Amino acid sequence: MRILKLTPETQNDILQNLLKRSPNNYGEFEGRVNAIIEEVRKNRDQAIFSYTKQFDGADINADNILVTEAEIQEAYEQVDETLLSVIRKSLVNIKKYHEKQMQNSWFTSEDGIILGQKVTALATVGVYVPGGKAVYPSSVLMNVLPAKVAGVDRIVMCTPPGKDGKVYASTLVAAKEAGVDEIYKVGGAQAIAAMAFGTESVPKVDKIVGPGNIYVALAKKAVFGYVSIDSIAGPSEILVLADDTANPRYVAADLLSQAEHDEMASAILITTSLKLAEEVSKEVDGFVEVLSRKEIIQKSLDNYGYILVADTMDEAIATVNEIASEHMEIVTADPFHVMTKIRNAGAIFIGEYSSEPLGDYFAGPNHVLPTNGTAKFFSPLSVDDFIKKSSIISYSREALEPLSEDIQKFAKAEGLTAHANSIRVRFEEDDDIKE
Repeated sequence: MRILKLTPETQNDILQNLLKRSPNNYGEFEGRVNAIIEEVRKNRDQAIFSYTKQFDGADINADNILVTEAEIQEAYEQVDETLLSVIRKSLVNIKKYHEKQMQNSWFTSEDGIILGQKVTALATVGVYVPGGKAVYPSSVLMNVLPAKVAGVDRIVMCTPPGKDGKVYASTLVAAKEAGVDEIYKVGGAQAIAAMAFGTESVPKVDKIVGPGNIYVALAKKAVFGYVSIDSIAGPSEILVLADDTANPRYVAADLLSQAEHDEMASAILITTSLKLAEEVSKEVDGFVEVLSRKEIIQKSLDNYGYILVADTMDEAIATVNEIASEHMEIVTADPFHVMTKIRNAGAIFIGEYSSEPLGDYFAGPNHVLPTNGTAKFFSPLSVDDFIKKSSIISYSREALEPLSEDIQKFAKAEGLTAHANSIRVRFEEDDDIKE
């Protein structure tokens, strides 16, 4: 991996390079995505069946688009019992963690005034699960379980089928274990459009969550406003902050755990130790030679891999907060103290035994995280994403009367005499509107 001295110039160059990966910079694909969305809005089932044949090579129709219980049972027979056991253990951890995020409605009452907030789960949520080369049962759990904990009434899932018209067995098993209500065999931008607007077969949902390729990401962006979405996810990324106490072999392994995702993934080490930087670079070279996704990893490192050497830990932390990485590991002599200074990161892993894959699969916190610097203003997927809040306001006549003149004055200052009148008529017999 390239080793650079951390300076304002190198920081700026790296930030600009990383931002090139944002889905907001893929305008050349938007025309195609918008055409697919409009075709689905117009021709509904016919369009998604046609696109499924075109993109996935599968013959899907109204009779077989919905995954049957028989297909799910067949999937259970194909999934290794050991994997099923691991899925169930992971499910327990994820559910327990998200149950702690639950919010309750609340009300206050004083002198004829009742104020409050009513918390309500979304009625219907759509979960997108990639197919093709990607098989991520862990993402099924991470996207579905917060919705279940929140109390969503109906969870539907869309995922592309193989040419044989079947869905990956591990995907189906994870969906069943997590509590998905319906699974439809449709993928890509056409699946997002189907869930956003509804077809004869696929129901319209209130919110769409889940990862996908650039077409899926842009489709989610395009339908936002018709439905809610979780985020427009970019490529995966990891940033490790380390000092001279870190184990270079562990650090190298963790950097590559994200670089293997795809050629646009980023892996960055920021350290105050040149010795560690050189040792990590050497360890990375050794690992790359033996890992199965060698070509992808190497391209990721060539394009978006960096080792930055900072003069001080404060300088390193400032850069960490500026990059705002999706995954961030702290491997220093006093990692919890350093953690208190981290403002921007999707998930923070503390200590040398808290490696990033622990969060991907098993610990419990959600692995759907903000990318491309959006950790500055976005949070991990959570129960909050599957609820909405309504304000509650109730005043008695006695509570409103002493405030009526103030409210009318405010309304008239804005030129809204009908607003003022709706208060005035409750306390005055004269119905003439006062200017």
